[in-house]
Amino acid sequence: MYLIISLKQIKIYMTPKEFLFKYLNNPSPTGFESAGQKIWLDYIRPYIDEYIVDTYGSVIGVVNPGAAYKVVIEAHADEISWFVNHITDDGYIYVIRNGGSDPIIAPSMRVNLHTKKGIVKGIFGWPAIHVRSGSEKDNPKPELSNIFIDCGCSTKAEVEELGIHVGTVATFVDELTELNDKYYVGRALDNRIGGYMIAQVARMLSENKNKLDFGLYIVNSVQEEIGLRGAEMVTQRIKPNVAIVTDVCHDSYSPLVYDKKRDGAIKSGSGPVVTYAPAVQNNLRDMILEVADDKKIPYQRMASSRFTGTDTDAFAYSNGGVASALISLPLKYMHTTVEMASKTDVENVIQLIYETLLQLKDGQDFRYFS
Repeated sequence: MYLIISLKQIKIYMTPKEFLFKYLNNPSPTGFESAGQKIWLDYIRPYIDEYIVDTYGSVIGVVNPGAAYKVVIEAHADEISWFVNHITDDGYIYVIRNGGSDPIIAPSMRVNLHTKKGIVKGIFGWPAIHVRSGSEKDNPKPELSNIFIDCGCSTKAEVEELGIHVGTVATFVDELTELNDKYYVGRALDNRIGGYMIAQVARMLSENKNKLDFGLYIVNSVQEEIGLRGAEMVTQRIKPNVAIVTDVCHDSYSPLVYDKKRDGAIKSGSGPVVTYAPAVQNNLRDMILEVADDKKIPYQRMASSRFTGTDTDAFAYSNGGVASALISLPLKYMHTTVEMASKTDVENVIQLIYETLLQLKDGQDFRYFS
C-alpha cells in the first residue's frame, strides 16, 4: 500500500504570526540564505502545487504549473551583514560589508558569527567616551576602516580555533519585536517582511479557494542587496509575462535627513507605495491603482528616476521586456537593527497584491497598442 500526499494536504503548524517571527528572526545574510529559505518553503508548501529551488537558493512556489501565461509575485530573502576580512595577531576581527551595511550603527552592537562549528558570539567594540579627546585622530567616527569585532580572544589562533576565518559572516543579534501594538521593529524587515507578505497572499488564495487561470510563481529571491542577482537568475528561468515586486521604501517623515521635495512625501501608516518609474509598466501600474481605489485600499505614490533600485528592474528588462510593477512597504530606519513598519501597511500590501491577482486574466496584454 502506498500513501500519496499532495503538497496541499500537508498540515501546517505555524500561524501567520508564528511564521513571521520565526522567519524574520532567523539570520539570512546575502549569499547564505538557505536556512531562512527552508522556513519560508515549509510555510508555503500547503498553498502551492510544486516548487523550484535554484542553484543559488532562490525559492519559487508554483500554482498552476502547466499554464502558459506566467505571473510572478516577488520579494527578496537576504539581509545585510558583514564578512570577516582580517584577524589581527591579538585577536581583533576587521570586516567588510556584505550588502549595504552601515558602519555608523555597529559600535556596541552584539553579533553572531556563523561558523561550521555553530554560532560564535561577538561584539562590535568601541573606545569609551572618557578616552576620546576633541581631536579627529583621538575622537574617531565609526568607519569601515576602524570598526572591529571582539570575541573575547587574545590571539589570532584563539579566534581561528572557534571556527572563524576570512569569509565568515556576521549578523546583528537583534530580533523582531512589536512596538505599541502598531509597528513591527527589528533587523531585516528589508525585505523578509516582503517574503512574509507574498506568503500570506499564497495562503489567502488557497484558503479562499480562488481559481487562477494563469500560472502563479511566488518568488523569494536571494542576493538582492548586492545587485538584484537572484532575481536576474529567476526571471531567466521562469520567463514570466507579468511581475509584481514588493520591497521596502523610506518613510520621509522621520527626522534628520529627508527632503520631501527630493525624496517624496512617504509616511509609514498611510498605505502601500505604488512607484512610477521607467521600469514600471504604466498599464499594469494603473490597473493596480484602480484595484486599490475599487477595494478602498489606501496607497501612496512615489516617483523614481532612471531605476527603482529593486528587483523590479531585473524583471522589467529581461526576456525582451516583462510587464512589471512595484508595490512598496514604507519603512523607517532602513539598514539598521530597528527597521520599523506599520502593521496596517503590511496588511494593506498583502491585500493589494491579492486583489490585483484576482483581476488578472490569462493572456492579459499590457502593451500600449498592437
